[in-house]
Amino acid sequence: MIAAQSVNHRDLGPHFPGVSSPEAKKRRVERAVRDEQLTLQVFVALLLVQLPPGKILMSLDRTTWEHGASPLNLLVLGAVVHGYTIPLVWVALDHTGNSDTRARMWVVLKLLQSLPAVRWKGLVADRELIGAEWFRFLRRKGIRRAVRIRKDTVLDELPASHWFDDLQQGQFSMISEATWVFGERMQVVATRSPLGDLVIIATDFGVWETWRLYKLRWSVECTFSSYKSRGFNLERTGITDSKRLERLFGLLTLAWLNCLRIGVWKQAVKPIKVLAHGRRAMRLVRYGAEHLRNALRLDPEELAGLFTLLILPFSAL
Repeated sequence: MIAAQSVNHRDLGPHFPGVSSPEAKKRRVERAVRDEQLTLQVFVALLLVQLPPGKILMSLDRTTWEHGASPLNLLVLGAVVHGYTIPLVWVALDHTGNSDTRARMWVVLKLLQSLPAVRWKGLVADRELIGAEWFRFLRRKGIRRAVRIRKDTVLDELPASHWFDDLQQGQFSMISEATWVFGERMQVVATRSPLGDLVIIATDFGVWETWRLYKLRWSVECTFSSYKSRGFNLERTGITDSKRLERLFGLLTLAWLNCLRIGVWKQAVKPIKVLAHGRRAMRLVRYGAEHLRNALRLDPEELAGLFTLLILPFSAL
């Protein structure tokens, strides 16, 4: 996957060794994603050992795309590390649109089996991941929340937008006392974005820590982007079966994580050039992927050194 920059079976086949025909190599790829030994528990075990020590912020979101007339929809829970969300648990939803509460509870419970709540800094999520049962579940599991809510959410008998009508762009505000949000007593803080959009968050954190953490929610979008058109072209997979799709996503996550790991290391050794507009010339995953692809193709000695690095976890954040 790293060498091919793709998850498509026909793209992967030519990178297999041997003199088999392209069709035979394609079938080898197909057998891999059918292998029932590749369970979620296997992927979780391989991913958790890479996490840095200490408390880690978790992010929950969906990624969707279509293959022909088949909509594909994955719910992903992961750890925020170096500006990305490392997927740890995921499930393919059998419907389009938002996830239901049971699916969210399932992915959280699966991760709690291996990573207890004391290691969680908290959970950030967007406004589609709301609800009384969901909020209550997180509190009972000891998980602190910073979840965006909709403008029409009722807070003390008034819509949330009513409390922040006068808020100007760039300003921050909060309701002075904890408020009932979906049956839970929580702080509610808000700001208005540069585009004029009102962002309201129900939170268990203080005002400034809420904004610092919630901004990191965007890291999951960076991950999905680097899985798709900016990296491995996940949309080009022809897999629509949910179990096979979950296995493919797990294999992709392992490949992607290697690129991020090398990118973080390279950034410390030789920082990416910062352009005139203040942004880096490339993202960490792409930086690592370019270096790793070069070693895979041309430099066995360098590759041996990288393998030594790849078995080590990320350093403390």
